This record gives sequence, structure tokens and C-alpha cells, in this order.
Amino acid sequence: MEVSPVYGAGPGSVFSRRPRSPSAVHEAAAPAAAKPGATLDRVDPRDRGPRPKQYGPDDLLPRSAQFSRANRPLPEVEAVADLVVEEVTTGFCGAVVRVEKTPGGFTVTLEDRFRKHRVFPLGPGFLLEGKPISLVRPKSKSEQTSPATRTASGSRAVHGLRARVAREGRIYVEGKHDAELVERVWGDDLRIEGVVVELLDGIDYLPGIVDEFQPGEGRRLGVLVDHMVAGSKETRIASQVQEGREDSVLVLGHPYVDIWQAVKPQVLGFEAWPRVPRSEEWKEGVCERLRRKDPSWPLDPRQAWSRILGAVTSYKDLEPTLLGRVEALIDFVTAP
Repeated sequence: MEVSPVYGAGPGSVFSRRPRSPSAVHEAAAPAAAKPGATLDRVDPRDRGPRPKQYGPDDLLPRSAQFSRANRPLPEVEAVADLVVEEVTTGFCGAVVRVEKTPGGFTVTLEDRFRKHRVFPLGPGFLLEGKPISLVRPKSKSEQTSPATRTASGSRAVHGLRARVAREGRIYVEGKHDAELVERVWGDDLRIEGVVVELLDGIDYLPGIVDEFQPGEGRRLGVLVDHMVAGSKETRIASQVQEGREDSVLVLGHPYVDIWQAVKPQVLGFEAWPRVPRSEEWKEGVCERLRRKDPSWPLDPRQAWSRILGAVTSYKDLEPTLLGRVEALIDFVTAP
């Protein structure tokens, strides 16, 4: 007997009805029992029984395969030039022309065989040779070079070495932002040299820290101070703690009101740091003035610092004045 296929499954489907006995076939062919007022050519819909399930392509897979396919991450493919892909929602097929950064995120431009261009968000939603993929931003030349030959500070990178046991010498900086910026640029160098950076939390605490540290032979102390200019409180305290300890204590400062100013403003998209009157809190005043020029600039100094620090990738993003001070302190603390 010929086998009847399941509804929705095409010819050759692995799913089929079991062959029925001749009596069952005969009964199925017989009309439904007539009800009062009913005719043989009109059957009550309630007598038809449940409607058969409509099967889709995923239903024809084993249940384990359905789950594994749903949870399987898409392979990531770099959107390099001339890569031919198809966008699934529109069916547009073309070669990658360029990848651009926009306020809404990265986009990819495709060019079809008629030289028509379409722009799509970078990410999932593409087919490569018929298989779903997620397009990702191509790596830059510097990212492709592995391992790195230089650290963020410009020093020659040393690979395969573990961090050195901490020296007795220390470098103190005024605040958390100073420490994070130093770590961002000189972190690799400091770990190799075994130098620990600690927070000063204000120049007024420096004399007590120096006395407690007891600097001497093999215990050198370097200090980085903000806004150290002639005649300032910072300058007087620095002279006080170094007097008679010149071989073991070195206090250096930069002229900037805050460590923020040591980051080149061009890196952040503006020409110069705003001038803030001394009557205002400096960081809040900076954020307020930058917000007037750029509505995306955060008013919260914590969020602003996160944006500033995120823009720093190497020593090239910092002012030379700060670079010289930090390098001198590292050399002082690590000298034999």
C-alpha cells in the first residue's frame, strides 16, 4: 500500500503515517454517521477531529539538534574588503567596500554586481556561502602584529617574564586618577621592575608618609605631585621632605591643575582644556564647559574620567611634561 506523507513534509520525508489495515481504510472511506437534519455531503466540522500539526524545517531535525543549533554561537568573520556576503533580511548580496564607525555603532557597506551600495549594521544577520555568520570589524595592522614589540610607554616589550617581586622602593601619586593613568601607560614597565604605585591622597599627608616609610639605602621614595609651581604649597612641602634625604627621596611635579590636563586635548576631540576660574571646582567646571560644545560630554566627573582614560592608548597621548616626570621617578626608584 502507498504510504501517505505527513502534512507539511515533502516527498521523501522521514516522517510518514503507518499503513492501515484494509478495514480501517474502509471505515475511513465511509461517510460519517448522519445526524438528524444532516446530509451526507455536509459533515459537521466538529466531527472532523483535531487538525494535523504543520511541520517546519526545524521540526524535521532531532530534538537534540534543534537545541544545539539554537544555542550555537555564530562564527565571526572579519569584514575585509571584497568579502562577498548576503544580508538575510533584504537578500542583498555584495562585496564589502568599507567598514565605518558611526554614532550608532559600526556599519558595513556592500556593493552588488550592479555597483549599487547598501549600508548595514555590523554584526549578525549575514550569510557567507549560504551559512549564517556575524561580521566583525577587521583588525588594524597594529592589532595583527603579535606579540607587541613595544609597551604603551614606548619601552621594548619583554615577553614570557613574570612580574618581579616588589621592591622596597615606592612611587606615590596624589590620587586615584593619577594612579590609573600611570598604570595605563607604564603598567608593564612597573611590573617588570617590581615597582608598586600607591596613593598619596593629598600633598598634606606627604611628610607623615615619608617619616613612616623611613627612606634610605635600598628604600627609595618617588612622589608625583599635581600643580607644582613656584611659590606654591606643593613646592614648600616638597622641599621640606627632601631636605637631607636627596639620595632617597625625589619629589617631582607637573604644572597641570589636575592630571586630566596631562592628556592631550586633541585625543579627546577638542583643541584646548577649558579655563576654569579658581572660584569653581575645576573638574565640574571643565565638564560643564565641554558639555556646552559637545552635548555628549558627561557632566559627572567620574563618567568624564572614564571617557578620558579610555582615549589613552600610549605615551603619545600624553603631554611630554608628564612623560619626563614619570620616567625620572621610575629611574630614581630602580637605580642600583
